[in-house]
Amino acid sequence: MNKIVNYVFLVFLFSFISCNHQEKTQIEAKSTDVIVVGVFDGSGAGAISVIETIEALKIDGEINAFPISASDIMQGKLKEIDALVFPGGSGSKQLNNLGKKGKEAVLDFVKKDGKGVLGICAGAYMLCSTEGYVSLQLGDVKHIDRAHYARGKGLVEFKLNAEGEKIFPELKGNNQFAQYYDGPVMVSLKTNDGFSELGQYITDIHPNKGTPEGVTPGTTFIYNEIVGNGRIFAVAGHPESTPGMRWMIPRMARWITNNDLVSYNTKWIDSNRYTEPILYDTERKKFEKKTWWQLFDKDASIQIAAMDTLHLMRSRPAVRWNVGLLRDTNPETRAHAAKLLAKAEYTDAIKDLKASLKVEENKEVNKAFQKAIEFLEK
Repeated sequence: MNKIVNYVFLVFLFSFISCNHQEKTQIEAKSTDVIVVGVFDGSGAGAISVIETIEALKIDGEINAFPISASDIMQGKLKEIDALVFPGGSGSKQLNNLGKKGKEAVLDFVKKDGKGVLGICAGAYMLCSTEGYVSLQLGDVKHIDRAHYARGKGLVEFKLNAEGEKIFPELKGNNQFAQYYDGPVMVSLKTNDGFSELGQYITDIHPNKGTPEGVTPGTTFIYNEIVGNGRIFAVAGHPESTPGMRWMIPRMARWITNNDLVSYNTKWIDSNRYTEPILYDTERKKFEKKTWWQLFDKDASIQIAAMDTLHLMRSRPAVRWNVGLLRDTNPETRAHAAKLLAKAEYTDAIKDLKASLKVEENKEVNKAFQKAIEFLEK
């Protein structure tokens, strides 16, 4: 196993706005000072990806984010939003659920109406203009090595260029990592002057058997583009699932809606907690599964050691496993789960933390729950 170093926190030199976590679900809430964003939740959109994308968008107090379905789109709801996000999952299945008429509506939404679309992982596949691949054909990129699209998963490193640093100045001179799960390997078609590559893959991603080496480094990891009257943004990884990097998603939403790129609370911005890639090869997957079973142990010390190991491995599902451990019989385990949920910025756990707090009788655990809720809510 690669050695994981302790977190290093960076203090930034400019002021940040506070985060507002109040849930907003009504399309009718749109106003002149609210950016209304729909996150596609049709078939093919990963349920967890939808949740984590919406939670990341909530970092920005001026963004109203909520799920939007293909049937909503066909009923004209695109007229009531400023931007549409296609999240992780399956790009082709999302496109199938959208249907040809839905696809036409999305193309008009961008090209004619001047609105924005953000593609994350599977959503980035959807935006590609790859010959012979069903997609929205909006982005001036194609994805390569289609035969090995299931490249693997883990924490990967990317590098912003000068254009990327203009959008994300907080990352200038700092580490740049994001969770990754079979995202597209993209190269520009160089047919649109409105296209800007913002960053490239650094990590050579090939943990899955049969996946060739040397494909990902130097290819496009993140880009934005002006298309017709509108704007698009795409990223191959999952910043919304990466603590310390989740704020990148609302920043992208602001760019595609042509709004000011405001600053965010420093507690959400912590790229330097990551220092090296962590790819899930066969051995690491086995180790993750073995460690998962230790979460059921009767001994709290074994549970906590497993929780910490998974946290340092950057196990993406382990963040959600900690939610269930809020209801463990061991008080030490419950308290530690709350602590790790706060470290992971898992704001979707707020409701579970509050529910557990109502029935918690242990004073120390009570304090841990309250501390986690306070951090995640403010």
